[in-house]
Amino acid sequence: MADGFAQLAFTPEVEKATLPLWEKVKSRITPIEWRVQAPLIAEINRLKREKNAVILAHNYMTPEIFHGVGDYVGDSLGLAKEAAKSDAKIIVQAGVHFMAETSKILSPEKTVLIPDLLAGCSLASSITGADVRLIKQRYPGLPVVTYVNTTADVKAETDVCCTSANAVQVVEHVAREWGVDRVILIPDEFLARNVARQTHVGVIAWQGRCEVHERFTAQDILDLKEAYPGAQVLAHPECPAEVLEVSDFAGSTAAMNDYVLQRKPKQVVLITECSMADNVACDAVDTEFVRPCNLCPHMKRISLENIYEALLYDRYEVTVDPAVAARARLAVQRMIDLPPPAVPARYDLVKARHHVDVELI
Repeated sequence: MADGFAQLAFTPEVEKATLPLWEKVKSRITPIEWRVQAPLIAEINRLKREKNAVILAHNYMTPEIFHGVGDYVGDSLGLAKEAAKSDAKIIVQAGVHFMAETSKILSPEKTVLIPDLLAGCSLASSITGADVRLIKQRYPGLPVVTYVNTTADVKAETDVCCTSANAVQVVEHVAREWGVDRVILIPDEFLARNVARQTHVGVIAWQGRCEVHERFTAQDILDLKEAYPGAQVLAHPECPAEVLEVSDFAGSTAAMNDYVLQRKPKQVVLITECSMADNVACDAVDTEFVRPCNLCPHMKRISLENIYEALLYDRYEVTVDPAVAARARLAVQRMIDLPPPAVPARYDLVKARHHVDVELI
């Protein structure tokens, strides 16, 4: 253990306090690792109680964070919504910077901390608020739908936000409300292409990509199916369309989690960030997980050590200009106010409705 944490020892008291957590994660963490992690987990959980703080742990956090110290776990928007309901004074975002901004947008009165200021996102950094203003000048009168995986200044220029789970619903809703046959959907190119294949609304897209999901190929999936013929392959809609076409199911991280826990496949492959499989596996004990591993380097900047320091020193606070936050909140709230889709987007269990290209900006 690093010198700064040498005082945190694996005592009998720590062992007893963390035993239920160890039972949860022991299939994914070695006993040697746990002796280092457990003292930090115990101290983080003590600091949370002392400071009235909660930790939001994204699905892509490693198991010792996700199961060990996360108070709310899941996708980025779900985490922010849960934190807004809580009585906590401090929110620690175990995720990336745009997620912390979204938490601040929905909880402006709370202190939001991120353990590492360099925990960014290739997709979120692909577009700026200035870019969106230029897009609106080029396509006057067309609604702008923005994926929640964006910065606050981008959300502030947006008509309504969406998630990967409700993107089809949001696109079709704004097309009806605005009385248009085309919608701008930014910034994820692959999400936009996959949405376009589920709707007859025309989609105009930006060329942003997630560096984790864009690396998967259709051949990767075919090779996996050949090597593991009984495995169910579940893909995230930030992957290229040809990946989804040869997968068995495609949906958001929440949808993938529900698929595994409800259907209990004997063998499964999650085509998304690597830690997702570890976290689901802690609950799906009868399912074997095949792990084609693409790590997110930004998510992996978050550790137990810097979560501990964030709580101990109130480091590093994330702020959003109040005027920007107010406009961004409106775009998020418009999405929240929509009725839930009758059937969550699945991009698609069988095949897309039709093949159509998108207009790239």
